[in-house]
Amino acid sequence: MSRPVTLFTGQWADLPLEELAEKVSEWGFDGPELACWGDHFEVDKALEDDGYVQSRWDILNKYDLICVAISNHLVGQAVSDVLIDERHKSILPPRIWGDGTAQGVQQRAAEEMKNTARAARKFGVDIVNGFTGSPVWHKLYFFPPTSSEEIDRGFQEFAAQWKPIMDVFSEENVKFGLEVHPTEIAYDIYTTQRTLEAIDQHPNFGFNFDPSHLVHQFIDPVAFLEEFADRIFHVHVKDVSVQSSNGRRSILSSHLDFGDPRRGWNFVSPGRGDVQWDPIIRSLNQIGYDGPLSIEWEDAAMSREHGAQEALQFVRQRDFAPSGVAFDAAFASKE
Repeated sequence: MSRPVTLFTGQWADLPLEELAEKVSEWGFDGPELACWGDHFEVDKALEDDGYVQSRWDILNKYDLICVAISNHLVGQAVSDVLIDERHKSILPPRIWGDGTAQGVQQRAAEEMKNTARAARKFGVDIVNGFTGSPVWHKLYFFPPTSSEEIDRGFQEFAAQWKPIMDVFSEENVKFGLEVHPTEIAYDIYTTQRTLEAIDQHPNFGFNFDPSHLVHQFIDPVAFLEEFADRIFHVHVKDVSVQSSNGRRSILSSHLDFGDPRRGWNFVSPGRGDVQWDPIIRSLNQIGYDGPLSIEWEDAAMSREHGAQEALQFVRQRDFAPSGVAFDAAFASKE
């Protein structure tokens, strides 16, 4: 049995859920992974109004769609970022931004993430994907000189912020899937190990696996799956094209907009980049992952409606169930 294929709605939040649900159904997706922005899934309304949750299901049921996860990347980012600025204002609801002071934004964002777990349970799903932000990302290059003690304090700060959030996730029996990603507390294998240590291996803290963010850092996605097999709560299907071979392009992307050909890498439609999907599918089978393959579609050079449909067909063709028998079993004597 193949895994359900869903569409993450974060890049489609300009469309009302009703309009997008109709498209998702017509294209042949099994359902959406609802973003907690636009009108797709609003945490405050879900907790304040019983009719709101039913209204989301009424739309999904109308088009015979499933939903197994919601995602709150934008608010999660503000929990642990220490450099809160106009970029955050542009992605946060006004009630979370408030007066824009860093401590206030962080505190309101943390409460919203707790409420996201409560809203997910009320909605009937047990996975929330998202970002955490990071107290140490801005210290990535270690200059001006940065001590190990400073980084230790950053991970301790992250833990102090997220442990209370994860306790609510535990109370609600909901899992949080961090999308390991540059600018987050965990962005590669070693920082992911350190993040789990900092949060005391909290059983409800795991990962929304997205290989595109690993490949442009030259990290093997299969190695990540093998290392954190029991923590893969959800999977995003997104691709990336690495273009740094001409001696001019930088992996740091030179402060250039996404899609600019001078960048060292760009996100592209699944199947058109450098992610090797066959070994990933085989590894997902090996670790027993049977959840959704959720297409997070991003390609600055392609129509998103064309891209979403192309990506769906690509995933349907590439996914396969594990074998239930040994390949050479037919050679064995019945005796």
